[in-house]
Amino acid sequence: MPKKRSGGGLTTTQQAAKFLGVAALSGVVLAGIALPAAGALGLAAKGTVEGFDEIPSNLKTPPLSQRTTILDSEGGAIATVYSRDRTVVPLKDISPYMQDAIIAIEDSRFYEHGAVDLKGILRAMNRNVQAGGAAQGASTLTQQYVKNVFVEEAGDDPDKVAEATQQTLGRKVRELKYAIQVEEELGKKKILENYLNITFFGQQAYGVEAASQRYFSKHAKDLKLEEAALLAGLVQSPSRYDPVNDTEEATKRRNTVLQRMAAVGDISRAEADKAIAAPIALKVKKPQNGCITAVSGSGFFCDYVRKTILTDPAFGKTEEERSKLWNLGGLTIKTTLSPRAQKAANEAATSRVYKDDKVAASVVQVQPGTGKILSMGQSRPYGLDQKQHETVLNLAVSSKMGGSTYGFQVGSTFKPITAAAALEKGISPAQSFSSDWKISVPMSSYRDCSGAPTGGGTWDLQNEMESEKGAYDMTGALGKSINTYFAKLEQKAGLCETVTMAKKVGYERGDGDPVSDKHPSITLGGTESTPLAMAAAYATFANRGTYCTPVAIESITDANDKELKVPRSACSRAMSEPTADTINQMLKGVVEDGTGTLAGLTDRDNAGKTGTTNERVDAWFVGYTPNLSTAVWVGADVGKKVPMYNINIGGQYYDKVCGGCLPGPIWKTAMTGALTASETPSFNPISVPRAKVKEDKEKDKGRDEDNGGDNDDESGDGDGDNGGITLPPGFIGGSDGGPRGGGNGP
Repeated sequence: MPKKRSGGGLTTTQQAAKFLGVAALSGVVLAGIALPAAGALGLAAKGTVEGFDEIPSNLKTPPLSQRTTILDSEGGAIATVYSRDRTVVPLKDISPYMQDAIIAIEDSRFYEHGAVDLKGILRAMNRNVQAGGAAQGASTLTQQYVKNVFVEEAGDDPDKVAEATQQTLGRKVRELKYAIQVEEELGKKKILENYLNITFFGQQAYGVEAASQRYFSKHAKDLKLEEAALLAGLVQSPSRYDPVNDTEEATKRRNTVLQRMAAVGDISRAEADKAIAAPIALKVKKPQNGCITAVSGSGFFCDYVRKTILTDPAFGKTEEERSKLWNLGGLTIKTTLSPRAQKAANEAATSRVYKDDKVAASVVQVQPGTGKILSMGQSRPYGLDQKQHETVLNLAVSSKMGGSTYGFQVGSTFKPITAAAALEKGISPAQSFSSDWKISVPMSSYRDCSGAPTGGGTWDLQNEMESEKGAYDMTGALGKSINTYFAKLEQKAGLCETVTMAKKVGYERGDGDPVSDKHPSITLGGTESTPLAMAAAYATFANRGTYCTPVAIESITDANDKELKVPRSACSRAMSEPTADTINQMLKGVVEDGTGTLAGLTDRDNAGKTGTTNERVDAWFVGYTPNLSTAVWVGADVGKKVPMYNINIGGQYYDKVCGGCLPGPIWKTAMTGALTASETPSFNPISVPRAKVKEDKEKDKGRDEDNGGDNDDESGDGDGDNGGITLPPGFIGGSDGGPRGGGNGP
């Protein structure tokens, strides 16, 4: 007598014999199971048994798409995302009632037959002959499992799904072949476990754990008899028996399962009657999927994490590999998001700019020294409902990462970068220039990184007010944001050196194009960038001259608790420590008695810079403490630029918006909320030389902000060096020379 395997199945030889017999009788048997009477038998049996001893590894341990959980830096959940809402659980964590119910209704002889149930086939054939059509099928639980694997592998591709479910002889034969091998290699218990984890139960729930959570808000191990019967009944037709939409049909189907369980001896008749009498009691949990469900307004940060995985080569060499990793899910992603900072950033962004205003606000925070992105907040909520003024456009980042096409002109927030380039070249902070409030500078006086002049003609520019004329040194010019001073300082420091410094501190265009060395107006913020890039650039000053690339992910583990490699922040020295220390001291003046006084913090060292662009279509404040850098931008996020004159924003009227009067207070709110009283490190103290220039207090009356030229075709000439104070060699850092060769071009 042939030896049987444990569980009642047949040996491989017996199963193979049955398989070959079924294949030989395919025109009769398979047609009677589930195929149409005609048109399905055109496929020959050739090739159906080829590779009989081979089984794809995905049938043993299919890579099931699961939910991904995104966590903040403290381990709290930000959001869950999935293409399939599924949580894989072992059989021991599935209620015995559920195991019995699914077997009773789908394959009651599961433990008695092998992969193919000949008795079931003959019964189905007889029933179908009597019915005159395909009234009953005879697929075993194992065959259903194999089909589900192929459907899962097809994903959301409709052509592949159709191929995996097509009613053809070829597909049926392939299922039979693999079912035999799966039975031999996995065994009954593992097949049952895999089946319960892969099967669709309706309401976007894949696998019994997700289904149990969706319908009853409990774990699969805690399912009661009547609950398990309800879920088991869904498998045949999740939409028809959906208890959420049709309680009557769901009840009938549940009771059918209960009666079947009693008939096969899984439960007593009394147990069945009691469960049948019980009304369906759902406790439906609404699906929580995607960044739209993120807490504390962190949807934009959540989406940035998604974009990071889809674009960074660390997660796959090709776009297809990275997309497959994300869609497969099952990841636990711990991010750099600080719950405290995110709450503060979101509150700050929405406190002074309303979601239905003509303009929007973006707030982003970066930790100096680590590059960790601590928050991303916006005045418009994350989402797709335009009637509710929702958006998925992340105003803080580049177009590649889900931001605007070009980014935004940064205005005078670029000026500290020019100052850093000048200090690195050995130019003293006491360097003074004297000029009228309007000047014209020859374009030929600026050189690109190949040493060539940037063009002919002149660059015409002016300061915010007519009274802003005369002599300024670097500290005074930063505090009052004097455009003419920085046009001349860029002449002396070098356009190439200025652009090179910008790249060193992470300044980048929002559209991903290289930062150009052809336009001297870059010193006044004429080149578009992003709030994230500006926050990271200013973090370089806070970190005493070392730039660290921004990162959003700390660690990732997959569904098997295997840790994946994640991109780390790359830190590099952009300027000397004395240069950064000097910038810090000069920018302290901006918040103490310059254009950013409304933003200044009174309980700790802080520094920053205001910025606006022509017509005040963009307004900025970028500032920092030694341990936190924050960039705030306000402007039109879609459509035409909005000149911010005579405008209501956040319920307040502004005759003209300035960097210090709107972004500045937003910055102060974000910083105050993100920092604690115990976090009060100081900047490294340094004495900054000043020029002996006559201060005219009257000339600053009526000033509220710089204008910050932003047109690349503005041209003009400056009067060069007006004499300054020479410091001892090495006091600031850098040399009198600087990069001029073609190798320094972008």
